[in-house]
Amino acid sequence: MLKKISVLVAAVVALAGCGSNSGSTGSDPAGGAGDSITMGFSQVGAESGWRTANTKSVQESAKSAGIELKFSDAQQKQENQIKALRSFIQQKVDVIAFSPVVESGWDTVLKEAQNAKIPVILTDRAVDSKDTSLYKTFLGSDFVEEGKKAGQWLVEEYKDESGPVNIVELQGTTGSAPANDRKAGFAEVIGADPKFKIIASQTGDFTRAKGKEVMEAFLKSNPDIDVLYAHNDDMGLGAIEAIEGAGKTPGADIKIITVDAVKDGMQALADGKINYIVECSPLLGPQLMDLAKKVVAGEQVPPRVVTEETTFTQEQAKQALPSRQY
Repeated sequence: MLKKISVLVAAVVALAGCGSNSGSTGSDPAGGAGDSITMGFSQVGAESGWRTANTKSVQESAKSAGIELKFSDAQQKQENQIKALRSFIQQKVDVIAFSPVVESGWDTVLKEAQNAKIPVILTDRAVDSKDTSLYKTFLGSDFVEEGKKAGQWLVEEYKDESGPVNIVELQGTTGSAPANDRKAGFAEVIGADPKFKIIASQTGDFTRAKGKEVMEAFLKSNPDIDVLYAHNDDMGLGAIEAIEGAGKTPGADIKIITVDAVKDGMQALADGKINYIVECSPLLGPQLMDLAKKVVAGEQVPPRVVTEETTFTQEQAKQALPSRQY
């Protein structure tokens, strides 16, 4: 579990500019001369290899950008995250960024930040608020598109087979944006062909241990599973243990599609235990710091910033692994 930390970096760069409109005093809008920008950042937790890499990217990028980072780990609990945001507001930080544990229930605390004139940036995950003025921008992946990419590979893989194709699904944390959207995108694509049947779908909380536990239950109650679709690599890796424990061969007896492309997942793909991975990059730190400087300076930023990502087959994973950063 990550402990609350504070990274203090003073940046001394001679830059001319107008004052910040963030409600704090003495901050240079570009994060250069004068006091550094202070960012309050609330992370979901440390539930996966992806999340660990995401945290590292944010912390290292803040240091490089000369931004003082006040970091809080929500341990996958919304109540912890709301407390952290209110603490950031009380501390009068210049900007707040957070990756929401779930999509709903944020309007009250976001309104408090708005009243305090503290801009908010959503990272990695969205909120479902109808009032989009409560945050400046959302930086992250297109989770619906990720689900569609997973479905498209499956449709292509089974295009010459009559079916049925029995699929089990390991969903992410219930109520979270990636779980909702990856499920929706996948279902949209495979729904066009009735031979694809999702025979079981349950949350694995994005963790390896839960992924193994739920997959064990799937295997006991569903003897004929053709495909596993896991909303992240960690759950897929846990499921592989369960599949092997049941005497089956992952990647052959049961084809596996996952999302993220962290190193452990990519290694399993290279080894043939996973068949296809849709990338979701955790390295959002540099883009986040750039956006933070702009919103503190009062500059206009796009309401949605989508990260560029790809997909991997076994051969592509073998080529990418030696230089993989996470």
